[in-house]
Amino acid sequence: MFIKQLYTGCISEAAYYIESNGAAAIIDPIRDIDAYLALAKERNAQIQYIFETHFHADFVSGHLDLAAATGATIVYGPSTVTKYPVHVAKDLEIFKLGNISIQVLHTPGHTLESSCYLLKDEEGNNKAIFTGDTLFVGDVGRPDLAQKSNEITMNDLAGMLYDSLQEKIIPLADDVVVYPAHGAGSSCGKNLGADSFSTIGVQKASNYALQAESKEAFIKAVTEGLNAPPAYFPINASINKEGYTSLDSILANSMQPLLINDFKEKIADNAIILDTRHPDQFMQGFVPGAINIGLNGRFAEWAGTLLPFTQPIILITEIGAEKESIIRLSRVGIDNVVGYLSGGFEAWQTAGESIDMIIDVEADELAMDIPFDENLVIVDVRRETEYANEHVKEAINIPLDQLTDPGSMANLDDHHNIYIHCASGYRSVIAASMIKRQGIHNIRNVIGGIEAIKGLPEKFEFEKETAALN
Repeated sequence: MFIKQLYTGCISEAAYYIESNGAAAIIDPIRDIDAYLALAKERNAQIQYIFETHFHADFVSGHLDLAAATGATIVYGPSTVTKYPVHVAKDLEIFKLGNISIQVLHTPGHTLESSCYLLKDEEGNNKAIFTGDTLFVGDVGRPDLAQKSNEITMNDLAGMLYDSLQEKIIPLADDVVVYPAHGAGSSCGKNLGADSFSTIGVQKASNYALQAESKEAFIKAVTEGLNAPPAYFPINASINKEGYTSLDSILANSMQPLLINDFKEKIADNAIILDTRHPDQFMQGFVPGAINIGLNGRFAEWAGTLLPFTQPIILITEIGAEKESIIRLSRVGIDNVVGYLSGGFEAWQTAGESIDMIIDVEADELAMDIPFDENLVIVDVRRETEYANEHVKEAINIPLDQLTDPGSMANLDDHHNIYIHCASGYRSVIAASMIKRQGIHNIRNVIGGIEAIKGLPEKFEFEKETAALN
């Protein structure tokens, strides 16, 4: 028996390769499937099953392309309805894989079709459970994604999740290994732990959600303090349910080098300019109107949150990063890239085209300006919960995910001297590029964000709030 976790940090997602006696299965594959195919080829194994724990909302699964490439059967849990062929498993159904077996445990709560997969070794002993978004390290799946107005509420789903955990998960032996679908940073839970796997015993002892003494207490614990889910979540869930265009076709359509005049024509046709270079490079100069989301951070998550799914997108990347940018956009269902600037930003600059810039400032420069500038506005683009925990006195909170709403910038204009910060600097550059794109130009980015600001406690005043300002 062989198990390998394949972790994608950009979206905090864990897929799994399981193999026995030349037969392999993949659990929760991401959209780009080359790693799974390469591993199976390396180990001279045949992928027979693709097990999906649920309709993922935070990424587009690679199940369809992987099934097409291997002939493997796609398996979902009970109550699943799709527009493509799948095997809808029964609760407790067992699948043989070489000399081992995988049992389906229907665990509704995060979504209605959510299921876990219990791995039994050659002797039939329970060895590991692949819990999807039902149970994480230190958390459980959020119960608000599958609610449907008056049909089923968040509390209904939380109650189902409690029952699923109590009836299917907690009774397992303490030494059963827990392999979840996500790790720290994922928006599929509230506070996922840093470890990418655990055991049933450790989770029973340490996971806050498993300490609740009643269903009512559990519902309260898991529904309090949830940030709003990213706007692209329902789009991705629908894509996973309805089906999608193959990644090979997306790459063929998107890997189109554009000369400068062609690039400018796309801009004139209302294409969005996405610059995926490192924020430090972007700040030194960029094509006017470009939005920066650097590949070095949580690229796919912020792209899915902030970019349109239908408006054409044209790319500016580091030379050689064009394909990677397109693939990573496709992970969250953004398939509307229509080309990239041939030669990158350097070609634009060399041609003498106009460029734009945003000023970087150190935290101590901000501290020096505060007492003397009556038009100074500090914009904190962290999440409301981060802002509420501690923020610079008089800073206003406009969370990055709200910048797609023009109303969020209603109180900002060019007579303000706007200083933008986040936690460490990645989100603030995204925000600065988006605000500048709206025609507000007097912007400064605070290098190092709140971490740098808190390093100067003698120069700033801080506040804590029970609720964030906006």
